[in-house]
Amino acid sequence: MPPATQAPQSPGPALELLVHGVGGATPQEMLDDPRTVRITGDATAAIYRRAEDTDAEQHPERYRDRPIPEAYCWSNLTSGKGSRALWLLLLPFMVVNLAHWMRPTARSRTRTVRLYGVLVRLVALSLTVLLTAAACEVALDLAAWQCAGVPDCSNQRSWLGFLSTAQGGWWSQPGRRLALAALVPTALVVLLWFLSNRTWSAYESQRPLTGTDPDDDGPDPAPAPSPAATGAAPVGRPALGRPGFWYGRRLVARLRAAHTAAGFLTVAASVAGAAARHDRSVAGPVPDILGRLIEAALVLGGLVVLWVVCRRGRSERRLDNRLDRALITYLPGAALALLVLAAVYAAWPRPDWASSGALPGDLVFSVITLGQGVLVVVLAVVSLSLYHRTPEPRTVMFGLGGPVVAMLACALGGVMSGGVSQRVADWLDGPGTPGMGRSSVIEGPPVLLSWQASVIPVLLVLLAVPALLLLVRTWLAARALESRIDQEYEEERPDPARTRQIARIQATAALTDSAPWILGPVCGATLLLGAAAVCGAWVSGEVPGIAMKGNGAFIESVAQAAQSTGSWMVGLGFILFVTWGRRAYRDASARRTIGILWDVGTFWPRAAHPFAPPCYAERAVPDLASRMSGWTGLTRGRLVISGHSQGSVLAASAVWQLPAHTRMRVALLTYGSPIERLYARWFPAYFGPGPLHALHRSVHCWRNLWRATDPIGGRVRLDEGPGPEVDRGPLKDPLVYGRTPEHPLPEAVLGHSDYQADPVFAQERAALLERLDPVLPRQAGGEDGSGAPRTHGSSGKSSG
Repeated sequence: MPPATQAPQSPGPALELLVHGVGGATPQEMLDDPRTVRITGDATAAIYRRAEDTDAEQHPERYRDRPIPEAYCWSNLTSGKGSRALWLLLLPFMVVNLAHWMRPTARSRTRTVRLYGVLVRLVALSLTVLLTAAACEVALDLAAWQCAGVPDCSNQRSWLGFLSTAQGGWWSQPGRRLALAALVPTALVVLLWFLSNRTWSAYESQRPLTGTDPDDDGPDPAPAPSPAATGAAPVGRPALGRPGFWYGRRLVARLRAAHTAAGFLTVAASVAGAAARHDRSVAGPVPDILGRLIEAALVLGGLVVLWVVCRRGRSERRLDNRLDRALITYLPGAALALLVLAAVYAAWPRPDWASSGALPGDLVFSVITLGQGVLVVVLAVVSLSLYHRTPEPRTVMFGLGGPVVAMLACALGGVMSGGVSQRVADWLDGPGTPGMGRSSVIEGPPVLLSWQASVIPVLLVLLAVPALLLLVRTWLAARALESRIDQEYEEERPDPARTRQIARIQATAALTDSAPWILGPVCGATLLLGAAAVCGAWVSGEVPGIAMKGNGAFIESVAQAAQSTGSWMVGLGFILFVTWGRRAYRDASARRTIGILWDVGTFWPRAAHPFAPPCYAERAVPDLASRMSGWTGLTRGRLVISGHSQGSVLAASAVWQLPAHTRMRVALLTYGSPIERLYARWFPAYFGPGPLHALHRSVHCWRNLWRATDPIGGRVRLDEGPGPEVDRGPLKDPLVYGRTPEHPLPEAVLGHSDYQADPVFAQERAALLERLDPVLPRQAGGEDGSGAPRTHGSSGKSSG
C-alpha cells in the first residue's frame, strides 16, 4: 500500500508580480501607494513593495483574501538617462536586428535557418560599412579633398585654413589631408565599439538561471496542436525557453570585433585608395607596389571579416560562457594597424600630387546599394521557402516580414548617410548647389545620393494610395460598428455622437493589423526605385536635374523638382533625428516618448548588429525568472505574474525560462498584450502558434484580457483544453455608455490603459489564484521525475 499522506493544507501565501508596459510607470503608480520600498534590484531595474507589505511573509494572516503585490519597474533600462535618447541615431541598426528574429517557423530546415541568419548578418555588416563610408565621404572627400583643395572654399572656412592648398603648409598635400581627416570616421568607429561594449556590461551581462530543463533537438517547437490533442505532452522546448537564449555574449563579442574591423578597413581603403591610384598613374617617389600590397591586405582583411560574420550564429541550447579572445582581440587590432599603415603611406611626400574633382565615392555607394538589394532579394526567397514548408496563416506577408524590415533598415541607413553628405556639401559650398554647376565651388557628394534623394517624393506619392485605401476602409468599418455598439450597451435612447466616438476608436485600433498593407508595398517600391536610382547614376553620371536636360521642359522641371525636394526632405529627416535626440536629452517627457520606441525595438537580443541599442530583456527576463523561482522556492506559495502591454511579453518570456516544477506554481495574467497581435504575426518562429500552445500547456493557468478599443493588445487565440479559455474579451470600453446617477460625468475610453479599473481584472486574478495548487507536504516516496515535489490536484496541464 502507498504510504499515508497528510491532508492537504490551506493554500499558502500568494504573490502578484506586476510588470508595466511601454513608456514605464513608477512604483507608486503601479502599487497605488505613495510609500514604496525597494525589495531587490538597483536604480536601473528593481522590485518594489508597499511599505506595509515588506514583512508580508511573516504575517500570512493579513493576506488570506488578497495577494501580496509587488512591482517590477524596468523603464530605466530604455528611457532613463538623457544620453540614451541619442540612441535614436542607431535606428537602422536596431531595425535590421529585428529582421533576424522575423524569420518564419521552420522544422527540419537547419541549413536554411542558418542561411537566413547569415544573410541578415551580412545586411547588418553592409550598414556598418555604409555608415563609415558616409563619415569618410563627409570628412575625407567633401572637407579634406574637395573644399581644402579649392581656395575659394577653404578661404571661407577658417578651420580649414591649415589644410588649404593656398597656404602651402605641411598639411596641404592631399595625402596628408586625407590621413588627418581619417581621424573623424575612426573616432566614430571607436565610439560605436565603446558603446557596444559598455552597454553589454550594463544591460545584457545578466546570466540566466542555471539548472533548467535540458533542451530538445529541433530548431523550432512543434506546430500548433489540434484541440483533440491537448492531452499530449509538448514536443520540444520553445526557443525562448532555451538556457542560452537571453545570453548572447559570445556572438555579440564576435560581431563587435568584425564590425569594428570592417569600419577600420573602410577608412583605410578610403585613405590608401586615393594614394594608390595616384602612384599608379604617375611615376613618383613612392613605388606603386606599396599601394598594391596595402590594397591586397585590405582585401584579405575584408575576407576575414566576412568569414567571421558568416561562420557562427547564436548558441541558445546551452549557456555559452566562452569567448573567442584571440579573434576579438587581434582582428580589430590588426585592422587598426592596417589603417595606421595606410595613413602613413598616404602621408608620404608626393610634391606633384594635387586634388581635383571628387574621390570615387559613386562606385562605393553603388556597390553597397546593389549588394544590399541582392541580399534582400535572396533573403526574401529563403523566407518564402521556409514559409511554404510550414505555413501559418497569421504570419504577416507570407513570411516576408524579415526581408521587408531589412529593406526598411537599408532605406533608413541610406537616408541618414545621404542626408549628412548633402547637408554638409550645401554648407561647404555656400550659395552654390553642388552637382548642378551653377556657381558651385566644389563638385559635391556622389551623384547616386542625389538620385536616391530624388525617388523619395515618388515614394511618398505611391505611399498615399494604400494610405487612402486604409482611411476609407476605416471609415466604412466605423459606420458598420455603430449598430453593434448600440446593441452592446442596450441604450433606450442612444447618443449618435457617443456611438460614433466609440466606433471610430475601435475602427482606428484595428489599423494595427493593417500595417503590412503599408509597409510591404513601401519596401517593395523602395527596392525598385533604389535599383532605378543606381542605374540612372551609372548611365548618366550626372544628378537628375542635369541628366534630364534635353528631354522636354516638363520632364526636366519634374526631375529638378524631385531632386531639390528629395534633397530637402533627406536633410530634414536627418535634422529631425538630431533635434529629437537633443530635445530628449533635456526634456523628460520627450525622452519617455523615444523610450517607448526602444521598448518595442530593443526587446530582442543583438543577434545581427552589435552596434544596435542594447537589449533590455537580457536584464529583465533573468530578473523576473529569478524572482519567481526564488520566491516560490522559499515560500512554496502561489504566484500570479501580471503583465501589461510589453510587460506581458516579458512575463511570458520569463515563465518560459522557469524550471517545470516552478511553472506549476505560477499563473500568467496578461492584459493589453501584443503577444499574438504583434509578436506572433511578425515573429512566428518565437511567438507563433507552436510556442504559444507550448506555453499554454506548461504554465498552470493563463488568462488574457483585451479590448476592441486597444490598438496594441489583442487576443492570444488559444482555444484548446476543457478548462476556461485563455482569452476574455472584448471587455466593455467605456464601462458606462453615457451619464448616469452613479456616473454623472462621461466615462473616458481607456483603450490600452487602466485595465485594473475594470472589475473583470480583480475577478480573473482571484480565479487564477483559486486554480493554483494548494501547498502540500512531500510524499514519503520523494520527488517526481523532474525533480519537483509530487503534488495532488494538478495534472501539469494548463487549465486556463
